[in-house]
Amino acid sequence: MTQSATSALGRHRWAIAEGYIPAWSNGPEPELQSHETCCILNTSTTDAQVSLTLYFEDRPPQGPYRFTVPAERTCHKRFNDLQDPAPVPRGIGFSCVIDSDVPVVVQHTRLDSRQAENSIMTTIAYPL
Repeated sequence: MTQSATSALGRHRWAIAEGYIPAWSNGPEPELQSHETCCILNTSTTDAQVSLTLYFEDRPPQGPYRFTVPAERTCHKRFNDLQDPAPVPRGIGFSCVIDSDVPVVVQHTRLDSRQAENSIMTTIAYPL
């Protein structure tokens, strides 16, 4: 069964209060590179135009980073790969707000591979 754009799952705005990409990793890249990821689900029949803005403790916001999540698809966007307008800094805490022109669902995942015993955590983002 296909969702229509008006009955798509999710919200237009999400927040991830906790973000941090370690400055180094332990293991082969890209599989075991420490990273932050926002997993975005678009159940709509319309492509989602997404923008992501980062917030820091000691500097102005950075962004927006813009990308498309195709209709009825998912996108796993690694913060490590975001380059335009600027690379996401390593070793510095940040938060982020995600805006979409159609409702989407956002989940946040982190892989921390600084130790040989890797750790992964995931949580649903906060819908606004």
